[in-house]
Amino acid sequence: MPTIEKKVISFENTENAFKYKSDKDLKQANFLFSSMGFQWLVKLGTRLTPWAIKSGLPIKGVIRNTIFKQFVGGETLEETKPVVDMLGRYNVKVILDYGVEGGDEGDEEFDHAMEEFKKVVDYAGSQTNIPVMSIKLTGMARFGLLEKLDDLMHQTTNTLMKRYEWALSKLSEAERAEWQRVHDRLDVICKEGLLTGIGVSIDAEETWIQDPVDALTILMMNKYNHEKVAVYNTVQLYRHDRLAFLRAMLEAAKERGFVLGVKLVRGAYMERERRRAEANGYPSPIQKDKASTDADFNEAVQLCIDHLDQVSVIVASHNEYSNKLAADLLMKKGLPLDHPHVHFSQLFGMSDNITFNLAAAGCNVSKYLPFGPIEDVIPYLMRRAQENSSVGGQTGRELLLIRKELKRRGL
Repeated sequence: MPTIEKKVISFENTENAFKYKSDKDLKQANFLFSSMGFQWLVKLGTRLTPWAIKSGLPIKGVIRNTIFKQFVGGETLEETKPVVDMLGRYNVKVILDYGVEGGDEGDEEFDHAMEEFKKVVDYAGSQTNIPVMSIKLTGMARFGLLEKLDDLMHQTTNTLMKRYEWALSKLSEAERAEWQRVHDRLDVICKEGLLTGIGVSIDAEETWIQDPVDALTILMMNKYNHEKVAVYNTVQLYRHDRLAFLRAMLEAAKERGFVLGVKLVRGAYMERERRRAEANGYPSPIQKDKASTDADFNEAVQLCIDHLDQVSVIVASHNEYSNKLAADLLMKKGLPLDHPHVHFSQLFGMSDNITFNLAAAGCNVSKYLPFGPIEDVIPYLMRRAQENSSVGGQTGRELLLIRKELKRRGL
């Protein structure tokens, strides 16, 4: 076995982190993150912005030149190309995400979303820098049907797949036909991913619709993840049951002979989950504290890297320790930092110090790059604003690094 050079990866190098930003762009980022440090301003903005968009008020230009520019790749696939090419010059890849979030639009809209997702897969296949694209099953399935299936799956105790089969048998004939159409839409996209060599990452959802999403994703992995990894499931480690679920998926992959594709995230729906659990009188599915989430996330990273013959993992994290842990584990095992089954990813517009320093060290790393019409990506943008509204949290770190680089440049 060739000797793997041990590298010291530092996330403090702001010259690497912001090399791609002009002085003007860096100042704009400083202004934006400074503004998001004012919680009252973020609360006001996240309430008024969706209303203003729906009301047709002329604010799209302001949004486009501020928060949209920071966190989104463009309104169309074609508009993402300059961003994708720019990132590629720094050895940073892209996970493309068409920013449609579903509800109850009906089959015509769900079929349209499927066609749009398929276009993303085909476009990614024509590029050299887009190994994975991301989808939300709620873009192609009625929320109420997902809720009913999940509720039925919780009425029996067994393995996930047996509970899924039982729940399907309890649906009406019309509902089974509707779910088959959901299955077929996802199958079209995953098959296209296999044919074009593009991974399809299926996003996690709220706990009360997650079980059917997991079951369907495992069926797709069992069908398509044999020769190579075409499908990834997403595991939210802020749920206290997800480490056990990850282990169960790994066992299923071993038994059925497929490679487990998994994207590890901490999670995105914490407050909503806690509120719903309290309102409906059931135990919260969320970890008791951040330390528990961090511990499970890092154990999940260890588990995946211990089984790279059976697992392909995307470490999707803005936590510096977790990213360094994954890189250190690879080096400790004498494995290359660009191992084909290990990929790092951060959101576009955030944690550039992690992304670009990992890329400089030779890791497979990407930016998660959403795109879509402004009105369609507003929910995504509002989540970015809310999670960056704590000075003691992500905003504080982003601002510290941006200001460090501004000082280094003498600005």
